[in-house]
Amino acid sequence: MNTYVRLFIVVIPVLLMLGCGTTGSAIKGDDTAGSSAPAEESGAASSVAAPDDSGFSGNALSDGSSAPAAFSGDPLDDPSSLLSKRVIYFDYDRSSVKPQYRAVIEAHAAYMADHPAARVTLEGHADERGSREYNMALGERRAQAVRRLLALQGASAVQLDVVSFGEERPAVMGHNEMSWERNRRVELVYAGR
Repeated sequence: MNTYVRLFIVVIPVLLMLGCGTTGSAIKGDDTAGSSAPAEESGAASSVAAPDDSGFSGNALSDGSSAPAAFSGDPLDDPSSLLSKRVIYFDYDRSSVKPQYRAVIEAHAAYMADHPAARVTLEGHADERGSREYNMALGERRAQAVRRLLALQGASAVQLDVVSFGEERPAVMGHNEMSWERNRRVELVYAGR
């Protein structure tokens, strides 16, 4: 697909959303800076107060303006934390973790090192191209790659489970590159969440 057409497809909806002025509603963020792959958020409720009309919540400053309140609660629920990003995307037919996801993996490893009771299942996925058996193996390799990095960064092996769904649980239905790139992923699913 032409680069200009892709840019048009991405920019126009963003401009429309910005122009609509969504007061009081939350829009989920993207976990990839500069990438077209979307984030799949946990959907967990946070204990942060709802923003007022200024877009901030929290205490008033001495000049009468508002500042964001410090997050209190489980760091996994903090939407501004790297821990809120729980999907790692992969290139076509690859199982190596992209450099842009290293900080996310390091944050999750540090969380698990600080919380020994935390357990996470690494769910490997693939797009629909390739045989069912190949995609199951590819999803496994992707999940194992994330597992290795988490373990190297301080997570305990007993905290990490790996499962592959191959192409069986697509995040997005479709038969084009935009759909396929969203389906090539590993999801970090914490137990009890």
